[in-house]
Amino acid sequence: MMNLKNKVVIITGAAGGLGKAFALAFAKEGAKIAACDKNFNGATETANEIGENAIAIEVDVANETSTQAMASKVIEQFGKIDILINNAAIYATIQRKPFYEISESEWDLVMNVNLKGVWMVSKAVFPYMKAANFGKIINISSATVMSGSPQWSHYVASKGGVIGFTRSMAKEIGDFNINVNAIAPGFTLTDASLSLMENAQKYGVDRGAIKRPSSADDIVGTALYLASSASDFVTGQTIIVDGGKQFI
Repeated sequence: MMNLKNKVVIITGAAGGLGKAFALAFAKEGAKIAACDKNFNGATETANEIGENAIAIEVDVANETSTQAMASKVIEQFGKIDILINNAAIYATIQRKPFYEISESEWDLVMNVNLKGVWMVSKAVFPYMKAANFGKIINISSATVMSGSPQWSHYVASKGGVIGFTRSMAKEIGDFNINVNAIAPGFTLTDASLSLMENAQKYGVDRGAIKRPSSADDIVGTALYLASSASDFVTGQTIIVDGGKQFI
């Protein structure tokens, strides 16, 4: 058990994939869940699957008015915000291409959601965590930052920015007893990843120390640790969860 009973957790990008997996896992540990997503129907499905200890909120993470409203709704419903998982990102819809073929509008879209969104949601949630003198913020980056995955430079750059922002934010708000860490998953078998290619189950497996594909459950365990009291002296860190591919 991770001592998460009655903790209030905001999860962005909770309509499916890793976000939904986070929501279900944290609910199982007794937490109250705000399943937040631009896809409100998907967020509602996630919340309904959990039951009475979950609400669904429609949010555009790159819009300040929307993120502020999201935080207010969580406070109105649950009275506090203990944990934030910044998971929302553009991923499966990105077309791989060289950096010199990426349009300005495509670059800006990826940056707005994947990086600005982390800033906007954190900014909206921070005052409530500060007032409570407690908080855990978990930002979802990507192991592509370490591998330099080619023809995905806007995605890789946005996720690298998440790591930089994590480190800076951790130093700024540590005095308020708020921990800020990042998880950098490797290629994980979510619906989004499976839609990217054939034979996704075998992608990169041979490059790992642990030679099997990664599932959402592999990422969830690290998030539970970072959200729990077991990680109270851990902040500003990025944990790569990829079965050991980055040191092979």
